[in-house]
Amino acid sequence: MLSPIPAIDIIEGKCVRLSKGDYNSKTIYDSSPVDMAKRFEDLGFNRLHLVDLDGAKSQHVVNIHTLQQIVKETSLSIDFGGGIKSEEDIKAVLDSGASLITIGSLAVNDPATVSGWIQQYGAEHIIIGADVKDGYVCINGWRESSKLKLFDFIGSYISQGIIYILCTDISKDGMLGGTSIDLYKQIMKHYPKCELIASGGVSGMSDLIELNDAGIPNVVIGKAIYENTLDLKEVAEIFLNPTNRPRS
Repeated sequence: MLSPIPAIDIIEGKCVRLSKGDYNSKTIYDSSPVDMAKRFEDLGFNRLHLVDLDGAKSQHVVNIHTLQQIVKETSLSIDFGGGIKSEEDIKAVLDSGASLITIGSLAVNDPATVSGWIQQYGAEHIIIGADVKDGYVCINGWRESSKLKLFDFIGSYISQGIIYILCTDISKDGMLGGTSIDLYKQIMKHYPKCELIASGGVSGMSDLIELNDAGIPNVVIGKAIYENTLDLKEVAEIFLNPTNRPRS
């Protein structure tokens, strides 16, 4: 069954959402990241996708204290990404209690270093972020497009034992217009053992049911939460309760 993962994106210590990765189009929400994480846990979620957008822009982890606070005040398993560019960043994030780290731009720009980290820290602790636009991987907070094709990129890390791939279609992210379901189906067809984490475009329950029916294992839910187009209580009842099954 599909595993929904609520997201918190942070700029200057606040919960925000961007549209298509554009820092100039951010919407700031009132809830603090810690309070929001507690809400997710109270509803029954056990995993959190936490993104340091300041870190992604600054090229180093910035909001480490927010991670530490959430770890201290909840029992959520946290996927942390944004700004992880050095071994110092990795150690800080893992030592602060994150279960998984997401590596994006560096996996494109310096694959040799990332390969070393996979060997050192274990593939089970690393998510490779594959942010895609028009079939190519984007880097540096989605502001630059690389010349690396998405499937070549994913394949290079799957061959090294990576199972977690976070794929975000930038054109969909923050737009509440539906997910890139065909793209995710293609990824699962090529890499059926991949623990794909779909990201971008979820607007309501119908999107989650469609992903579930397509066999997509995980999905990040962001803006739909903050704009209240998705009832998280209903999501928890359907997808976190093993006695329930979503119906098309």
